[in-house]
Amino acid sequence: MTTEPQNAAPADPGTAADRLPAAWEPGAVEADIYRGWVDAGYFTADNTSPKPAFSVVLPPPNVTGSLHLGHALDQTITDALCRRKRMQGYEVLWLPGTDHAGIATQSLVEKQLAAEGTSRREIGREKFLERAWAFKEASHGNITGQMRRIGVGVDWSRERFTMDEGLSRAVQTIFKQLFDAGLIYRAERLVNWSPVLQTGISDLEVDHKEVDGELVSFRYGSLNDDEPHIVCATTRLETMLGDTAIAVHPDDERYRALVGTTLEHPFLDRRIPVVADDYVDPEFGSGAVKITPAHDPNDFALGQRHDLPMPTVMDETAHIVGTGTQFDGLDRFAARKAIREALAEQGRIVKEVRPYRHSVGHSERSGEPIEPRLSMQWWVKVDRLSKAAGDAVRSGDTTIVPESLAPRFFDWVDEMHDWNISRQLWWGHRIPVWYGPADAEGNRDVVCCGPDDAPPAGYEQDPDVLDTWFSSGLFPFSTMGWPEQTADLDKFYPTSTLVTGYDIIFFWVARMMMFGTFLGEEPHAPGKVPFHEILLHGLVRDEFGRKMSKSKGNGIDPLDWVDEYGADALRFTLARGTIPGADLNVGADAAASSRKFATKLFNATKLALMNDARVGELPDRAALTDADRWILDRLAAVQAEADAAFDDNELGKACEALYHFAWDELCDWYLEVSKLQLQGDDDEVAENTRLVLGKALDVVLRMLHPTMPFVTEVLWKALTGGTSLVIAEWPSRDWAPAEIPADGVESARRFADLQRLVTEIRRFRSDQLLKPGQRVAARLTGLDEAGLTSLAAAAANLCRLTPPEDGFAATASLEVRLVGGTVTVELDTSGTVDLGAERARLEKDLKAAQKELDGTSVKLGNEAFLAKAPDAVVDKIRTRQTVAQEEVERLTARIAQLGGGAA
Repeated sequence: MTTEPQNAAPADPGTAADRLPAAWEPGAVEADIYRGWVDAGYFTADNTSPKPAFSVVLPPPNVTGSLHLGHALDQTITDALCRRKRMQGYEVLWLPGTDHAGIATQSLVEKQLAAEGTSRREIGREKFLERAWAFKEASHGNITGQMRRIGVGVDWSRERFTMDEGLSRAVQTIFKQLFDAGLIYRAERLVNWSPVLQTGISDLEVDHKEVDGELVSFRYGSLNDDEPHIVCATTRLETMLGDTAIAVHPDDERYRALVGTTLEHPFLDRRIPVVADDYVDPEFGSGAVKITPAHDPNDFALGQRHDLPMPTVMDETAHIVGTGTQFDGLDRFAARKAIREALAEQGRIVKEVRPYRHSVGHSERSGEPIEPRLSMQWWVKVDRLSKAAGDAVRSGDTTIVPESLAPRFFDWVDEMHDWNISRQLWWGHRIPVWYGPADAEGNRDVVCCGPDDAPPAGYEQDPDVLDTWFSSGLFPFSTMGWPEQTADLDKFYPTSTLVTGYDIIFFWVARMMMFGTFLGEEPHAPGKVPFHEILLHGLVRDEFGRKMSKSKGNGIDPLDWVDEYGADALRFTLARGTIPGADLNVGADAAASSRKFATKLFNATKLALMNDARVGELPDRAALTDADRWILDRLAAVQAEADAAFDDNELGKACEALYHFAWDELCDWYLEVSKLQLQGDDDEVAENTRLVLGKALDVVLRMLHPTMPFVTEVLWKALTGGTSLVIAEWPSRDWAPAEIPADGVESARRFADLQRLVTEIRRFRSDQLLKPGQRVAARLTGLDEAGLTSLAAAAANLCRLTPPEDGFAATASLEVRLVGGTVTVELDTSGTVDLGAERARLEKDLKAAQKELDGTSVKLGNEAFLAKAPDAVVDKIRTRQTVAQEEVERLTARIAQLGGGAA
């Protein structure tokens, strides 16, 4: 934290403006500025510091990926929090890292191998992992380089990777702790199977899409209507090869006599029973359901209730196997067609096959329809863990912002099913379980080993790896050295705030809460909860509110915006639009606006420095002008407003307040008035103006630094001569009175009157066809009575008015009613406008408007037309009539204002 006093002047005030480039070109300076911050160690946290800690972990992006706007939003919000806390005197740790992304990385490496004409199984596990590590090293720099370009202030010295040696040790440790506590077990359950990836995936990695399919009704049992038979309908006809029952509702009279009997399977040498179960809806279709326990989650549950056989009829690639039928070897879709044709040949298709649109789960990563499949997997028993996670939020140990999203968290943790943590991959944390040799009955001893345990000789390790979310769920504490009790854990854990999107509450947030609260129990603990606050943001959408996607062509690469507009513009656009928990709509126009804002700040500060503005002790209020007092009081109010918004995690509100103050009040009003005060004959007024201007810029630049770090760094260093805004103090409000004094109230009233007067004169000038920069002779009366004598010169300068000379004759006038009184403005516009040409243009426009008005009036006066025309058409014509009427009135009035002859 810098200790230079607020009133310290730059080392060489005369050259302050010279320290700035000619124009703000972010691409020319951002990389050097960021490198300087990192090299100076500004982002490196000190775990021995006596300062209060503020710590955050970065949601680790996939090492294979690249930043998208969601990442940029997440990192912008977090960086803003961290930069402000650092300026407020906290010891800040923002710990970065990347995720090994098991499925994504393995898929990409396998594609490389396929392009080379080989596969992972051909080269073997060891060689495959060598390739995967090489791929990781090559791709890692891509995403971290993008983060640097955005300007995120993470502690690069502590960067971690979820398969680092230390994090692997943490994974093995907690796995054994959960295993020993009876919370990890192995069981054969139904999972979402990806035939392309050949692994189970979680429910959260399944996208449900509406697809066009076929609903096929076919007949089990006799083809004779008088003999036992049941009709079932399905969209997945290939699974009938794994049917082990037909279910009906217990109260369905149609099938009561068949319950407990068996019916012949059309293709298999076995009969299947008819069972009664409340699961069946007797009102839907035929009221009978085919049951395939190994390939449908609902059927699996019913199969468990009725102790049904559960044969798996598809292999890992979704080809039919082990049925002993002609369909063995076909993939599931070819089998679907072949079985339908075979059933038709037997006369078992009882209804015409009809199109059927329904929801089908697809693998999020590989895109193909998932296949529910019975598989032996490792599971986490979540009841106790999810309850502890929910209780931590309910008790207030962890708060969710906004509070309105807490129910979404509770809905998930309160209804969570046991978590399938094994993946049939090679890239990832291998499950730390070993199996002994099989005994005479085929049973094998099972041993779970911690990081310091050696498996017994001759034992084989489980081939599967852990779900990526298992290791990333440990991120808040594994990255700080757990299971060792480190200085980082002592200082920075539990972490302060987690910033993330509401869309990964289920994927990541819940997992971290479950593991963190488990470790809060003795003897595991480094702490009770992994973070005290969860700050959730929404999704970034395009300017029309549509989800961004490659297929729509509306995706935005954040680095494209950095290249075109600068990192500050990207960050400020995202920060200004963010509302906790709400989606954010952005487009290039917003980024361009933010770029203009950065330029506005640059130009304003450079102009101030050219006039020797500086930071120093403010003069006594009595010595200040109305404009000085007004801008300082507005500064104090906006400072308080923005501080309160920052404290409430309302980053968008803080940015909005600072933006409008900086642009609308400081630059557009005070800076313009200050030019007169700086260039006037009163040296005291000029000196006071320099200090007031310096104060306003100092506070604004400090408060904008969290969201616009680059331009504010350059400007603040030029203004103050300070070392860096990164380590500067957050502006206090002890310089401002607690309440606006009486002189401030009066100054605000007079300045508001000045603003209204200038605004009305500018509007009047436009109506008189005067160009914005064109000077015109004018006489203003009533200024003394309105109390605006001291601001008369400012009003004239802001409105481009010159004093009246001998022979002044007003051609136009207006009265402006102010709080302090009425001011009359008279202008001499003779010789400034070609009235004849302007009148001809207006008369041409009036003729067109009158034609439109007449045409719409005729249509609306036609009763036959009104009776036949749709309401929407009539409404549109009425709108056109209204617009035309208003245009006729405006043009008629304007022509009347122009008067008689041409100038």
